[in-house]
Amino acid sequence: MAENKNLKDTEEEEEDIIELIDDDDNVIKFRLLDVTEYKGEKYALLLAAEPNDAIAEDEVAIFRYKEEEQMLEPIEDDALLEEVFEYYQSEYEDDEDVDSGEGKDE
Repeated sequence: MAENKNLKDTEEEEEDIIELIDDDDNVIKFRLLDVTEYKGEKYALLLAAEPNDAIAEDEVAIFRYKEEEQMLEPIEDDALLEEVFEYYQSEYEDDEDVDSGEGKDE
C-alpha cells in the first residue's frame, strides 16, 4: 500500500513540473509557485525544480501568462518584473496577515 502512495506522490510532483527551453536549447525545469494578476494581465511565478546554472535555487522567474494560448511569454522589462514581484509579495503578505488573524479590526 505504501508503495502505491509513493508512486502517486511522484506522479503528482512530475505533473507540477513545467519545462522551458532557453536560448541555447537547454531544458530547464520549473515548479509553479503561483499565478497572479497585475494591471489586468496574468503572470506566472516559477521556481527552479532542480539546480541549474541558468537560475538560482531561490530565484523566482516571472512570465506573462497567456491563458487562452496556454503560453508563457518572457518579459524583457526589468522594471515590470520588479513591479510584478513586489505586487505578488505584498499580496502574499496580506493573505498571510488575514490567515493569521492580523490586520483585522476588533
